[in-house]
Amino acid sequence: MSGEVELSVVVPVYNEEENIQPLYGELKPVLDKLGKKYEIIFIDDGSTDQSFPELERLHRKDERVKVMKFRRNFGKSAALASGFDKAQGELVFTMDGDLQDDPKEMPKFLSKIDEGYDLVVGWKHKRKDSYTKKIPSKIFNSLSMHLTGVNVHDSNCCFKAYKKEVVKEIRIYGELHRYIPALAHWKGFRVTEVKVNHRKRKYGNSKYGVMRLFKGFLDLITVKFLTTYARRPLHFFGTPGFIFSAIGFFAGLYLLYEKYIMNQLIGERPLLLLSVFFVLIGAQFIFIGLIGEMITNTAGEVGVYNLEVILD
Repeated sequence: MSGEVELSVVVPVYNEEENIQPLYGELKPVLDKLGKKYEIIFIDDGSTDQSFPELERLHRKDERVKVMKFRRNFGKSAALASGFDKAQGELVFTMDGDLQDDPKEMPKFLSKIDEGYDLVVGWKHKRKDSYTKKIPSKIFNSLSMHLTGVNVHDSNCCFKAYKKEVVKEIRIYGELHRYIPALAHWKGFRVTEVKVNHRKRKYGNSKYGVMRLFKGFLDLITVKFLTTYARRPLHFFGTPGFIFSAIGFFAGLYLLYEKYIMNQLIGERPLLLLSVFFVLIGAQFIFIGLIGEMITNTAGEVGVYNLEVILD
């Protein structure tokens, strides 16, 4: 099928044994109706249940089902990144493996792609989750829109459609999958959203945890830095460096005035140590920025994930 695939569907799964067969059963008729040659790529993110045997059965039944398995749980960003590397289609869909995303919504995404957009994000405007998930998600999405300038209501929604060049150019790691729209926008791609039907989870347990709130906030800071200063780190570190150095410099000038004009002793004054401290701190910030500039201009980026099995 190499070179013939038009559409790839990437589905990360983690302990979703009861959802895999029903999801395939919903996906297949929708994809068949689209009339495009397709592949479905499941990434087993180190499941500890029977998810992988279920995926093996699907692979034996349908050659269009590809399966990748991690040795342990690396997280959704790693799973998506590996799926993106494997995807052959000119269009790539991503969706969760918990049956909450409705495959029947796929034509909506394709219509937006036909309008010229590069990335289409699903918006679960009537989200069927508990308030412990909906409220934090709403807060982070509002912060994300404000800080990144990308006007999508549900940045973390896994149900997305991409042109191939988007998935090949963006690099996600850690937990940055939550902010793919911001990263794509930073690369110059056109991003939009569509309202999608969201369903309650029927089988299995949610992987949502309290620690995701903390991680999500740190990731938002990371994305803000990457999208604003990654290509000009000196602008980020140089500003506080200049401020600290200026404070130390003018404090030093004042002490020189005190010593040589007013004939005051300054050797034991705390202000002398403080001025030297500020100058040194400022110089360190500036040098960090310069080192960042050198790294930005010389270093490549490589991501490696520990795959155990690939079924083609």
